[in-house]
Amino acid sequence: MSENFIDVMIGLEIHVQITSLKTKLFCGCSSDYRNLPPNTNVCPVCLGLPGALPKVNKKAIEKALMVAIALNMKIAESVSWARKHYFYPDLPKNYQITQYEGKGVASIAKDGYLDYYLNGSVKRARIRRINLEEDPGKILYHSGSMLTSKYSLIDYNRSGVALLEIVTEPDFRSSKEVLAFLRELRTVLEYLDITDLDLEGAMRVDVNISVGKGKRVEIKNIGSLSDIEAAILYEITRQKSLVEKGIEVEMETRHWDQDKKATFGTRAKESEEDYRYFPDPNLPPIEIDRDLLGKIAMEMPELPSVKRRRFVEKYGISEYLAHAISSNRRLAEYFEEVMKGTTINAERAAALIANDLVGWIGAERIKEIGNVVPPSEMAKLLELLRTEAISIKIAKEVIPELVSGKRLEDILNARGWIGKVSGEELSKVIEKIVSENRKAVEDAINNPRAIQFLIGKVMEATNKKADPKETYELLAKRIDEYKQKRRV
Repeated sequence: MSENFIDVMIGLEIHVQITSLKTKLFCGCSSDYRNLPPNTNVCPVCLGLPGALPKVNKKAIEKALMVAIALNMKIAESVSWARKHYFYPDLPKNYQITQYEGKGVASIAKDGYLDYYLNGSVKRARIRRINLEEDPGKILYHSGSMLTSKYSLIDYNRSGVALLEIVTEPDFRSSKEVLAFLRELRTVLEYLDITDLDLEGAMRVDVNISVGKGKRVEIKNIGSLSDIEAAILYEITRQKSLVEKGIEVEMETRHWDQDKKATFGTRAKESEEDYRYFPDPNLPPIEIDRDLLGKIAMEMPELPSVKRRRFVEKYGISEYLAHAISSNRRLAEYFEEVMKGTTINAERAAALIANDLVGWIGAERIKEIGNVVPPSEMAKLLELLRTEAISIKIAKEVIPELVSGKRLEDILNARGWIGKVSGEELSKVIEKIVSENRKAVEDAINNPRAIQFLIGKVMEATNKKADPKETYELLAKRIDEYKQKRRV
């Protein structure tokens, strides 16, 4: 069923762990809690024991300010803290230390935006606010899901890890817009070294959806882009069906069931009054030093959008390839390092890196690209291609062997791939192939696609040293000459 329904409104609450910090937000416990025995990475502060006092990790504030600058936000004069009250097993204090727009407290930043790309067009999503808050503990289900497990377990190792809550306005109308925005946001966070998105639970998204004049439904804690897309499509379809039957859509909180690929209701949606926000008396406001803010802005790495524009202007590559190369900070740095060692056309280099090299390495290993194939080896390969010492076909076949750990020189020597067959030498090879394969030539006259068989023969005869484009052009010309001669 189509998701393009009248008045679909989607807003996001994105929770991002600041995994680049060494300690939690309000205590000295390690922020690296994964793979530790349950409930061992805890202290009186993150367990909320009576008398324990929190102390702010100021590095977390600096990281939040970096994100606020990157998202074009209005930054508060001071950082203040609020208590958000709710009762749930993963929250030992029965309140969460967070931020809130209200009397005596404020978000660290508000009213920003992020531009993102979809189908070649630039779209803009407004960012309502950014809050810095503590992550709750983690609930583990013994078997199955929340609905089917006989009991649940609590691990407080995660409790107190610094969390950024990024809240958007309901500016999205489809899952495609949501995914394009999240990909851009993930790239920004990766460039700023905020979080390692490969870690389980590093980013969780709450999706708020309303259809028509129905009330807002929140789907909690979705972890992957594929599940976010599936949950949005399911929920739009569910709400549309209710509206068409004249049934009112209730304001509620739902969860996404990965196994059933469906959302299910868990509770009526609370209003903000239910959380009884008030300033945390243990944490006085911290004034944001304007000099510090300026220093952070000066030292921030080049953002993806700026890098894309520079790649187009400096290297003359297409916007498409600039977008592909800059989609990952390590990949962008790798491309620039390679270009220091070659004078090949940058568009050609970018295409081979983005399409072939990345394809063989795989997205999960992209952070290691410089170790898998050193930039100097890739630059040498591109130089051989530029000087026509090898053909593009050989270059493409060398890349997977480079990825497997072999050295460029060893590969070329072992395969006898140094040197290119071109011009008069290639014409002689083609003449021989045409004379030995008359039936294939007849086939190519009747069906132009059959020329691929003859191209394959030429590649075989030249040990792949012929350029496919030149081979095609010479073969097509020779077949046409044969065709004309046959008529005479």
